[in-house]
Amino acid sequence: MKIMELPQFGPMFRFSDANIFWALHILSDGRRVGRKKLSETIGIGEGSMRRIIDTLKEWNLITVKQTGITITKWGMTFLSQIPIRVVEVDLGGSTVGTYSQSVLVLGVSEKVHNGMQQRDAGIKVGATGCTTVVIRDGVLMIPPDWNIDERDPDLAYKIRKETGITQNDIIIVGSADTKALAIEAAINAAFELV
Repeated sequence: MKIMELPQFGPMFRFSDANIFWALHILSDGRRVGRKKLSETIGIGEGSMRRIIDTLKEWNLITVKQTGITITKWGMTFLSQIPIRVVEVDLGGSTVGTYSQSVLVLGVSEKVHNGMQQRDAGIKVGATGCTTVVIRDGVLMIPPDWNIDERDPDLAYKIRKETGITQNDIIIVGSADTKALAIEAAINAAFELV
C-alpha cells in the first residue's frame, strides 16, 4: 500500500508512508500537536514534517492552526480504512532491540509464510528486525514453528485478549535501538502486506 507517491524528479523524500501513518495515528487521539513535537515523536526532521503536514492539509486530513495540528473527520475515516491497528504486545526474548512497537494487520495472514519478509522489511529501514505472530490451525505461533500456546500459555492468552487477533490477522512487532525506528519498522512491514 502507498499513501504518498515518491517524486519522479527532484530530491527524494526523507520520510516514509510509515511516518505519515504514525503522524495520523498520533493525531487520532483528538489533541492538538505542534509541528516540532510531531517531528520529534515520529523521528524525522522538521522539513520532512512540514512536507507531510502540507500534503495532509491539502488532502483535508488535518487542520493546521496557530494552536497546533488536529486530525479532521475525513482524516479519521481515512486512517480507519487502513487495515493496521496499533497494539501493545511484549514478546520478551522473542524480539531483538531495546524498543519495540506492535501493530495488528487485518486480513493478511495468508500472505505470511515464514516471517522473513517482515523481518527484512524492518531491517531495510534500519531496525534490528520484526517478529511476526500468526494463528495457524487455531495455534498462536511465531512462524515458522514457534508455538506460543505451548511454550508460554500466559503470553498467548494475553496476546489474544489484548489484541483481538483472529485467524485472518497477524501481529508485527518491530524492534530497534530507538522507539521511532521500531515504530517505522513495524508499520513498514505492515504496509508491504496491505
